[in-house]
Amino acid sequence: MLNENYVTETEAQAQPLTVVKKTNYNRYTFKQLNKFKTFLRFLGPAFIVSVAYIDPGNFATNISGGSKFNYNLIWVILWSNLMAIFLQFLSAKLGIATGYNLPQMCGRVFSRKTNWGLWIAAELAAMATNLAEFLGSTLGLYLLFRIPMPAAGIITAVITFFIVYMGKYGQRVLEAFITVLVAVICISYTLEVFLAKPDWAATGLHALIPSLPNGEAVMIAVGMLGATVMPHVIFLHSQLVQERNTHTSEESKKEHFKMERLDITIAMNIAFIINAAMVIVSAAVFYRNGLVVESIEQAHQSLSPLLGTASSGAFGLALIASGLSSSIVGTMAGTTIMQGFVGLKISDNITRLITMFPAMLIILSGINPMQALISSQVILSFILPVAIIPMLIITKRKDFMGALVNRPSTNIVGIIVTSIIIAANAILLFLTFTGGV
Repeated sequence: MLNENYVTETEAQAQPLTVVKKTNYNRYTFKQLNKFKTFLRFLGPAFIVSVAYIDPGNFATNISGGSKFNYNLIWVILWSNLMAIFLQFLSAKLGIATGYNLPQMCGRVFSRKTNWGLWIAAELAAMATNLAEFLGSTLGLYLLFRIPMPAAGIITAVITFFIVYMGKYGQRVLEAFITVLVAVICISYTLEVFLAKPDWAATGLHALIPSLPNGEAVMIAVGMLGATVMPHVIFLHSQLVQERNTHTSEESKKEHFKMERLDITIAMNIAFIINAAMVIVSAAVFYRNGLVVESIEQAHQSLSPLLGTASSGAFGLALIASGLSSSIVGTMAGTTIMQGFVGLKISDNITRLITMFPAMLIILSGINPMQALISSQVILSFILPVAIIPMLIITKRKDFMGALVNRPSTNIVGIIVTSIIIAANAILLFLTFTGGV
């Protein structure tokens, strides 16, 4: 029996033009539906990566920036996000083209001595990252449920271990966990923005016009850069795409990269909106009321009398979701880094303990978590070139990248992005040692 939508060529010629158009429309719709299903199949890796751009380190730098400098630093979030999207494009492309992650490719391209240096820097980045992530979730549990910090730290470690363990059932399980946690952060900050009633005209103006009021603003701006353009997920993204990197032809790799670019664009712009919301809420609530926030605890306590308990509750929930999700991502990145550069075979559990140790030390020593979070983001900014420069060297080589090799314009943009990051770090060092910060 023929399909009722099937039309032979003879019948099509005999039928009115409108019927033929209907048939073509049905075929077009079916083709679009197939494209959408294909896109959904590739959706996921960038959402794991995007968690690193909305981790507790972002809470610290964004809250500090908004409470001290109003809406002035929103442009930093915008430009940092654009740089992050570009770098994630390169990382995903490297993984798709070569079939290896970035640390593995470094192991194949550079000398063993160079790789030991790259590995040490990458491990420091992983530790600084886990410091922010671990502290964030611990603080969230303490603020929302009044669980003592040491106990909250242990709970964070146990939950992180459990969720990462679930990864044995496949990467898509972790993607589902993280998507839910990102949704919690989105909902929480949507409520915050609604309650804060910000000045949208000032928001738009400062998103487009750069300004750095003083040396301290430079310090926070570099921290925002380090919190937004994260080195560990530049390493990780090239590994995450391997789950779907099952084809070998040049055309299939191009199609895979096309889908991954869409994935990155959606996920990273969600992260941008959340980051911008943090600065906007901080400016609209704290700066407007003359409050300079020096700690995340102060931010949580101040929200309740200013906006109500719903606001402080949403803040604590977002902090927990951010800390847990980014702890998972940090652990995954730590494993990729540990095994890629120099081929070390250390158990995942030992890797997690190594990267969690600095955070536990901070909790037990009583150091201000807010300052520790901001400092960790500055460290990440200094380590960024260690991830970016090897990636640029590899992705411009046709013998490795094939049809996905960088265009000359891509290489130029990469050099500009790297130069901006190095220049920002140099300015920060100058201001620090001359007393300008």
